[in-house]
Amino acid sequence: MYCISRHICGEINLRCVRHPVERMEKELQRVILNRTRWLVLTAIILVTGSAWIWMSVVPDSETTGGRIPSPREGFLAPDFTLDLLTGGEMTLSEQVGKVVIINLWASWCPPCRAEMPALQEVYLANRDRGLEVLAVNTTYQDQESAAIAFVQEFGLTFPILMERTGDVSRQYLLRAMPSTFFVDREGVIRKVIIGGPMSEATLQTVVEELLQETP
Repeated sequence: MYCISRHICGEINLRCVRHPVERMEKELQRVILNRTRWLVLTAIILVTGSAWIWMSVVPDSETTGGRIPSPREGFLAPDFTLDLLTGGEMTLSEQVGKVVIINLWASWCPPCRAEMPALQEVYLANRDRGLEVLAVNTTYQDQESAAIAFVQEFGLTFPILMERTGDVSRQYLLRAMPSTFFVDREGVIRKVIIGGPMSEATLQTVVEELLQETP
C-alpha cells in the first residue's frame, strides 16, 4: 500500500498510515475465525466418533466375559455337548474350574494309537488335582465298534465322547489327528498341538503348568 498523493497531508496521509494496520487486523480476525471453525469441526468429529465407538461396544455378557470363542490359543474353547460312549452326555462349559485336555482322535489313526497310553497315564496321575480329559472320537469318519475296541485295548478310563455329526470338528477347524487343545480353569485355550504322538513328559509339562496356576 502506498499513499495516493505525497503532497496531500492531514486526513489522507493519516489514512495512508492507518490502512495497513486495519488490513492486518482483518487478516488476524480471518485467521482466528478459521481456527475457531476448525476447532469446532474437530470437536464435532471427536464427539461423533466417541459416540459411535460407545454404541458399537458389545456388552461383555454377549462375548462370554469379553472373550470370543475360537479354537486358538488365548481364546475361549468353543463349547459343545456330546454323547458319552458309556451313556449320557458331557458339556465342555460344565468343566470350568478344571484343567481340560480336548483330544480329537480316530481308531485308525496311528499317531492316536501311539499317544493314548501317555494320555491315560497323565490322566491317572492328575485327575485328583483337577485334570479332565475329553477324548473326542471323530465317529463320523470312524466306526463306533472300532472306537469301542480301541478304548478296551488301551484300558482308557477318561470320558470318551462320540462326535457323530462333524460339527465339533468343524468348530475346532480339525485338519489332522490327533489334535489336542489344553484348556485352563477359566475355559481358555492355552496350547494347541496338531499331530502327534506327544510323549508323557510333554503332556505332563503342559498340564503341570496349568494346574499350578491360581484359579
